[in-house]
Order: sequence, then C-alpha cells, then structure tokens
Amino acid sequence: MNILLDTHVALWAITDSPRLNKRARQLIESPKSSLWISAATVWEIAIKHSLGRGDMPVSGQDALRYFRESGYRFLPIEPEHAAGIEDLPAHHADPFDRILVAQALAEPMRLMTHDPIVARYSDTIIEI
Repeated sequence: MNILLDTHVALWAITDSPRLNKRARQLIESPKSSLWISAATVWEIAIKHSLGRGDMPVSGQDALRYFRESGYRFLPIEPEHAAGIEDLPAHHADPFDRILVAQALAEPMRLMTHDPIVARYSDTIIEI
C-alpha cells in the first residue's frame, strides 16, 4: 500500500514519537507499505523551522536526511496536484494540508494524518 505521511506523522515516525498509535506503527513498519513524503512536507518543515518559533524540531535539511535514511520515497508536486486543489471542499485552509490531500487523491495514495479535519476529505485517508 502506498502511504503518504502528513508532516506531523512523518516527523513522529522518524523520531519514534509516542504520539504514533499502534495502528500507525503497524502500517509504517509493514513490509507491504511504501512510505512517501511530499515535497510539500519538506517545504513546510523548512518554512516553519526558519521562523524559529520552536514548533518545528528539525530543519528541512535534517528532515530530508532523516527521511532518506529511513528509506522513504519522495513525491514531487506535479501541476495536476496543484490544479486538484480547486476541486477540494473548503474543509481546511492550510495550504500544506490541502496539497497533501490533492496529491493523495490524484496518485492515488492513502494519506496518513492525525488531523480529523483533513480526514473529512475522503474515506481513503487514514486518521490516526
């Protein structure tokens, strides 16, 4: 199964955070799962880390290195992904979450998120 990790889930996975529940850990560790990180996730981490507010524990460069070391695959942002945003209902205003949803729906992939608002977009989204 192709699973696109949202930013928080991706960070929790590389830091072995206790915020990952049992179901999420099983899916992430399953040999049947191919884990994907969007370019938007790296972009979000880099922006938020550069703001220095303390809510992003690693830099974009460090996150990129950790994701590579973990064997995650990278999903670029394609024009079709960007265009797909306009078809999404206005559940969520965060542009990073919206592009992740559009990417997951277009590919198709399962998006794993902790955000119940993001999970409202599709029954294919895995809410942990």
